Amino acid sequence: MSDQLKAEVGRAVCEVIESGMRLGIGTGSTAEAFIGVLGEKVAQGLDIIGVPTSERTAQLCRELNIPLSTLEETSELDLTIDGADEIDPAFRLIKGAGGALLREKIVAAASKTMYVIADESKLVEKLGAFGVPIEVNLFGMAATRLAIKRVARQHDLVDDIELRMQGGEVFISDGGHCIMDASFGHIRDADALNISLLLIPGVVQHGLFIDMADKIFIAGRQGVKILERNK
Repeated sequence: MSDQLKAEVGRAVCEVIESGMRLGIGTGSTAEAFIGVLGEKVAQGLDIIGVPTSERTAQLCRELNIPLSTLEETSELDLTIDGADEIDPAFRLIKGAGGALLREKIVAAASKTMYVIADESKLVEKLGAFGVPIEVNLFGMAATRLAIKRVARQHDLVDDIELRMQGGEVFISDGGHCIMDASFGHIRDADALNISLLLIPGVVQHGLFIDMADKIFIAGRQGVKILERNK
């Protein structure tokens, strides 16, 4: 997505934010464009409190003087605004390419509502062309990887599971875990896969977000469209 489209969708979603709201603030390049617009609104008098989904987001918010809290202090949120890597017609998402998926999901689950900001290229018929990040415990990583591969085969998916590295070292998430990137291919039954992955003892969380998004703000050549999930 171009910087211009990111700014447009950020401005569009900011229109729904009201003073007094408790906001979950997402992670990623599109979320960062939203944070920039939010910082402008706060400087103009918008009175909100934000709970960031990553250390990177927290840093950006502090730089823009966006008031922050934690889920320990503010355990119920009105709205979370975050990006997505893929979105299917049932508003199921793949998220977490940046490795913040655990905090993203915890914050979204603590919110009454979740709005997703993305560009039209993120809309897909079936999830899975984009890899699914899986946050796993450092203890027993090899055994957990084998268990994920078994689950993939049980669901007739590709079992290409790679440990994420960064600068020659194992990538460690803000939560202190590592990330397995699963290239499953097109996922036939995302709901069932969601459950199967969570039943693996070493899996902390994964990047399939099921029944969490309520509205999607989609930026495209024709401007920003708002899609609403049928419940």
